[in-house]
Amino acid sequence: MLQKDGLFRRRDEPQPRPAAPAAPAQPEPPVLRQEAGKQADKGEERKEAKLIVGPDIKMKGVEVTDCDTLVVEGRIEATLDSRVIQIAQNGTFSGTVAVDTAEIHGRLEGELTVRKQLVIHGTGKVSGKIRYARIKVEEGAELAGEISVLEKSPPGLPPLQRRIQ
Repeated sequence: MLQKDGLFRRRDEPQPRPAAPAAPAQPEPPVLRQEAGKQADKGEERKEAKLIVGPDIKMKGVEVTDCDTLVVEGRIEATLDSRVIQIAQNGTFSGTVAVDTAEIHGRLEGELTVRKQLVIHGTGKVSGKIRYARIKVEEGAELAGEISVLEKSPPGLPPLQRRIQ
C-alpha cells in the first residue's frame, strides 16, 4: 500500500531504493485486467473511421472515401461511399451517396443508394434519385423524386431495380 509521504515527497529528499524488485502488495483489481484485455483487442481491430461535419462547417466539391460513418450537422456537397450517413436536423447533404444505412433528420438532395435501411425521420427531407433495400418514413417526413427498391438478386448478378409509381 502506498503512503502519502511516499507520493508527495520533495525532490530534494533522497528516496530509498529497494534492494530487490518487490512484488506488488495488492494484485490489480479485476476491472483493470479486463480493460487491459479490451485495449489489446482494440489494438488488433481496425478503429471506426468517423467524420463529423460540425454545425458551422460548409464543405463543397469533395469526395469522401474510407469513411465508416459520416455525421452531417453543417452543409456538405460531396460524393460519398460509406457504411453509414447520419444527417442531423440542421444538416444538409447535396451530391451522390452510396451507403449501407442512412438516417435522415435534416435534408438530403441528389442521388442516394441505401444497400440496407433508409430511415427518414419526421424532420427529414429527401429528394432526387433514391434507391433503397428497406425504408422507414416517419410522419411529417418529405420524400420526392425517382424512388426505387433494390431487389435481392442471386449472387454474382447486379441488383435489379423496379420503379415505384
